Amino acid sequence: MLSRSLPSRVVGRHSALRGAIWARGFASSLSRYQNKIDVANPVVELDGDEMTRIIWKKIREELILPYVNLDIKYYDLGLEHRDATNDQVTIDSAEAILKYNVGIKCATITPDEARVEEFKLKQMWKSPNGTIRNILGGTVFREPIILKGIPKPIPGWVKPIVIGRHAFGDQYKSTDFIAPGPGKLQLVYTPQGGAKPTVLDVYDFKGKGVAMSMYNTDESITGFAHSSFKMALSKQLPLFMSTKNTILKKYDGRFKDIFQEVYESTYKSHFQEAGIYYEHRLIDDMVAQAIKSSGGFVWACKNYDGDVQSDILAQGFGSLGMMTSELITPDGKTVESEAAHGTVTRHYREWQKGKETSTNPVASIFAWTRGLLHRAKLDENPALSDFCVDLEAACVEVIDEDGIMTKDLALAIHGKDMKREHWVVTDVYMDKVNAKLKEKMKGRAA
Repeated sequence: MLSRSLPSRVVGRHSALRGAIWARGFASSLSRYQNKIDVANPVVELDGDEMTRIIWKKIREELILPYVNLDIKYYDLGLEHRDATNDQVTIDSAEAILKYNVGIKCATITPDEARVEEFKLKQMWKSPNGTIRNILGGTVFREPIILKGIPKPIPGWVKPIVIGRHAFGDQYKSTDFIAPGPGKLQLVYTPQGGAKPTVLDVYDFKGKGVAMSMYNTDESITGFAHSSFKMALSKQLPLFMSTKNTILKKYDGRFKDIFQEVYESTYKSHFQEAGIYYEHRLIDDMVAQAIKSSGGFVWACKNYDGDVQSDILAQGFGSLGMMTSELITPDGKTVESEAAHGTVTRHYREWQKGKETSTNPVASIFAWTRGLLHRAKLDENPALSDFCVDLEAACVEVIDEDGIMTKDLALAIHGKDMKREHWVVTDVYMDKVNAKLKEKMKGRAA
């Protein structure tokens, strides 16, 4: 079980003091390590909530900082601190990511009515992920961490599927409305410069109902296209882009047309040289084809489609705890990495009671490694890149080769026959990963 002596979260005006103590503690505890990897430029760390926050601290202190000399620009995105700063800390963290080009984020709570009451919040703050995405732009790519020994609900998926979710607009920046009774709904576009507005009749309500207006921009769709084509080239995998342009002829048709234009003008020759290809498909056809496939492709989805299909993808490969998530800007220069899952509230409640917890930390560890891999790429730091590769390999080998795993993975193997001996608590798994990482680091130094 994770130690009960871990400090409580940083909140309000105490953040600076806690940060100073935290930094001094690291300095003293790390002095005994030799030959740490130097990193020339900072990364931005975004702390989070509940069980993932507790695991996050252990990852940082035991799996990262003992091996890497790293300048961390720290932002506390715990819900209380977001509330104390009126969510300004979220905006500040996103701007810092743009400045330093690497963000590494812990899972955070997006409050609903129950959370507003639980934390006595000033208001129901927006999703920090949504706020950060709208500032950074770009595309969220999720990719499974594939294990040999864990049964997959979709066993035919033997090769990775990378799903790209357009992280801007559509339903997530929509304006919705409850019609209180009979009336006409219209969509009005008023051009700048005083030209005549365009008025579209949407619906004549005969009674109560609901309505919604949403949007996207050519600039954002074009950036989405560039990010998707670059990801496919980097993975050497074909790219599929899915819409429902047969129904949304203008809205989804715009996505289809822009992707095709960008492909023809910029990427077609590169794809041909790499022996890969690009296709547009209807979303319903694409879902069916994905389920029947063996994997091995990049899938570019609109915002809502990506939200839904990425969770299906995660479960199809076995677990949300074994899924990476990276927000990549269109120019490829800035990356924000995070775990694809939430804050694991149920485990946190057990931890608060002093009970043992077996929470899968792999996706959170990979959030650190994927962010640091991008730092290594930008800084041309092969030692840092090797460290990240070793840490990721250690996570997988402890499960696949040593048979040591958290409860979620043991359940996937044993089902209703699972026994206590089949799984370990989070601390034990992470300690085994650390031991294997040390072996790998020694092997490289030899």
